[in-house]
Amino acid sequence: MKDSNCIFCKIANGEIPSVTIYEDEDFRVFLDLGPAAKGHALIVPKEHYANLYELDDGLCSKVFLLAKKLAVHMTEALHCDGFNIMQNNGPVAGQTVFHFHLHLIPRYEGDTAGIQWNPGSASQEELTQLGELLRVR
Repeated sequence: MKDSNCIFCKIANGEIPSVTIYEDEDFRVFLDLGPAAKGHALIVPKEHYANLYELDDGLCSKVFLLAKKLAVHMTEALHCDGFNIMQNNGPVAGQTVFHFHLHLIPRYEGDTAGIQWNPGSASQEELTQLGELLRVR
C-alpha cells in the first residue's frame, strides 16, 4: 500500500528525486535534507506504514539488519566518531512525517546534533512497580 499524499512514499518510490545511498525491493535510503550531522540518512520503506506500530514483523527485522549494515559502512566511509540510530513515533516523540523511517546519524566529536536528554530518577519501589507492569509474560 502507498499513500498518494505522503512525501516519503513519493521519495521512496522515485517520484521525488533524492540522493539515494541504498535501494532494494523494500527500502530506499537517502540523505536527509535537514541533516543533524554530516551523512544523516533515512531508511524509508517503499510501502506506507505510519509508524513502528504498523510495521509488519518481517519488515521490522529487515530494517534493523539494514541499519546495522549501513551504520558499519557509513562509519568506515565517513570516519565518524559514533553513530545514532533513531526512530520516532507520534508528535510528542518528535515524529513530523507520518511514514515510518529510521534515522542514521553519524556523530562527530564537537558536533551540534544534540540528541540527548536529561536523566531523571526513580526510586527502587517505582522501578519495581514499573517492572511488574511492563514485564512480558
